Amino acid sequence: MSHTLHPLRKQRLQRSELAVPASNPAMIDKAADSAADFVFLDLEDAVAPPEKEQARRNAIEALNDIDWTGKGKTVSVRINGLDTHYMYRDVVDVMEKAGDRVHTLLVPKVGVPADLYMVEAMVSQIEQATGCETRVGLEALIETALGMANVEAIAQFANQGQGRLEALHFGVADYAASMRARTVNIGGLNPDYPGDQWHASITRMVIACRAYGLRAIDGPFGDFSDPEGYKAGARRAAALGCEGKWAIHPSQVGMANEVFSPPEAEVTRANRIIEELRKAEAEGRGAAALDGKMIDAASEKMARNVIDTARAIAAKA
Repeated sequence: MSHTLHPLRKQRLQRSELAVPASNPAMIDKAADSAADFVFLDLEDAVAPPEKEQARRNAIEALNDIDWTGKGKTVSVRINGLDTHYMYRDVVDVMEKAGDRVHTLLVPKVGVPADLYMVEAMVSQIEQATGCETRVGLEALIETALGMANVEAIAQFANQGQGRLEALHFGVADYAASMRARTVNIGGLNPDYPGDQWHASITRMVIACRAYGLRAIDGPFGDFSDPEGYKAGARRAAALGCEGKWAIHPSQVGMANEVFSPPEAEVTRANRIIEELRKAEAEGRGAAALDGKMIDAASEKMARNVIDTARAIAAKA
């Protein structure tokens, strides 16, 4: 193992991330009472330009009035992009008026590490000025060709500056547009492609996340009338190492929670792996056998991932 190690920076249960347009207070209230692990109040794509300022006020009110932590939620705000004139006021108003109530800011269309540096510098200065004791994290959306081309450098930003970066998200809709990729629907598969056309990109993002201690989250699936399509996409993302997926409709929350929760049999087997390896260790052996299959130190690492997730889910319950 290399001596250069970047352990997970921040553990958060993030199986399901419910996207809520901050322009709709009724939807915010429903999201707070949903089964989602994460809720992000959207100030960006889901909000029309004439509604931006009111949506920002709604988000701040919801942050202050709702006990998100008490409801078992991590709450985030997706700010507008750095290429808009809404972004600076999003950061200033949310941080000054609700900085001790928001857990993370989700930064869209991150293309280079400097994009995160700008947001992080603003957040740090506002926290100092207001005396905010809550350390707000940052999450980055990789949803452009530029962002994917620089994804390793963006992930490395987690170990620079204030170290606020916690997670990368794959924003498939804008990514498809940026790549000029032909797609059937947001996150859906093109039947002309032999397999999953998003596989390579998600894999690259996940590798960058795991190399530098970040959570990897899959993005939206637009056809909420196709639950099987959603679950299939979630299972592929989980197989590649993502630990959660967006829900753009409340009906997708339960499916995400199900797919990204280890089944009871998997948790049982993970505990048995640990037990058998401890027995082997006591006998001076580095490997063991379980159910006719070899297990070793790598098996223990995989087992502990399962156990850690199961414990986080149990803690929330």
